[in-house]
Amino acid sequence: MEQRYVASLWHPQTIQTCTKRGLLERFCRLLRNKFAHLGWGRHLFILNALAEHRQPLLPADATLLGAAAADDVARFLRHRPNHVPTPLHLLPALAAELGVGSIAVKDEGHRLGLGSFKALGGSYAVICLVLEAAARHLGRRVDVGELHDPAVRSIASRITVACATDGNHGRSVAQGAQFVGAQSVIFVHEGVSEERAAAIARFGARIIRVDGNYDDSVAEAARVAADTGWLTVSDTSWPGYEHIPGLVMQGYVALVREALRDLPEPPTHVFLQAGVGGFAAAVAGHLAVLLGDNRPTVTIVEPLRAACVLQSARARQPVRVKAGPPTVMAMLECYEPSLVAWRILSRVADAFMTIDDADAIAMMNRLARPSAGDPAIVSGESGGVGLAGLVSIAGDASVRDALRLDGRSRVLVVNTEGATDPVQYRHFVGLDPAAVAGQEMTRSN
Repeated sequence: MEQRYVASLWHPQTIQTCTKRGLLERFCRLLRNKFAHLGWGRHLFILNALAEHRQPLLPADATLLGAAAADDVARFLRHRPNHVPTPLHLLPALAAELGVGSIAVKDEGHRLGLGSFKALGGSYAVICLVLEAAARHLGRRVDVGELHDPAVRSIASRITVACATDGNHGRSVAQGAQFVGAQSVIFVHEGVSEERAAAIARFGARIIRVDGNYDDSVAEAARVAADTGWLTVSDTSWPGYEHIPGLVMQGYVALVREALRDLPEPPTHVFLQAGVGGFAAAVAGHLAVLLGDNRPTVTIVEPLRAACVLQSARARQPVRVKAGPPTVMAMLECYEPSLVAWRILSRVADAFMTIDDADAIAMMNRLARPSAGDPAIVSGESGGVGLAGLVSIAGDASVRDALRLDGRSRVLVVNTEGATDPVQYRHFVGLDPAAVAGQEMTRSN
């Protein structure tokens, strides 16, 4: 099954004048009606037709994302001085508007002071790698509680970790390196803003600029790390390189455990954004391991201009898609899926879809200026993409039927980032993120 549908068309300058939700929605409707005949805002939706769909995860992947792994991640987080569980927001007004039973938003904009779910992955992997190195040097198992012992700190000080990043993963790796006393070198491509690069450098990282896009920076980071003996801490995997990206993914399961603890019932539907697919695979894979046949229906949402997971599903194998004009959803601008993530998503994802930049920007604004009774949420350019996917298909009866989405559905989405680039946020939303966060705090109290 393949559906094409027309969503909103947006221009950032108009957002500055649409400060009331009624005007925002009226303007979106006008653009949909006016330009639908031109094919503007056209997107893709396909169901998972792969032979491995709904097959069990491979044993190694089930272990990687299982309950015991979540226990380990939770134990590591207890040693982080700034760790607190992130909030889970309910959006009853939006749920009623979209014709679903409930919408819950796990808000990772509050995670470990970094404003992104990525704080769970890269730093966790760095800690694991330092403990592994210490165990080899000391000839015994080294526990996370020993991270600040002089012998372990001495070993960490001789380790340099490197990675490529769109922004958030690099901050996590740099923060983890600073926490354990290691060095970090972060490769950023030409599309990474100066604000995001500066946020990484604040954790003591050395920044190296790379021409090209994210995939180019991944290749350069791996090449330089191999030449220098640095440890590559990538959030994407390739043949022969799976252990470290697996650790990054394992760190993400913490947010699923927190969400399930806070929800009165497990979700029936989950909409997850994807870049290389690591986050989506971790969340969907953990839910599949825990809930088995009762797992939720999982829809993967990607930028139309960088839909490597969807195109891999269409090709029935991992493929690299051609890079085109950059998308505003910078954290998701990836052109080739992670092999580990693909192996998992091919089994546990039920559908794949795309949205365009207009949808992402409109969702930033919708969450900043919510319906009456819903909390305000600070969501960056890539943060609300899963929810934007739900909004985009909510009015399509055939897609709703395919997903079995109805008035009893309990939908879970993740706000994967807050205003990680405040300048960009103000440009697209027309509000200061601190002011929006103030609304959020007021309503929660």
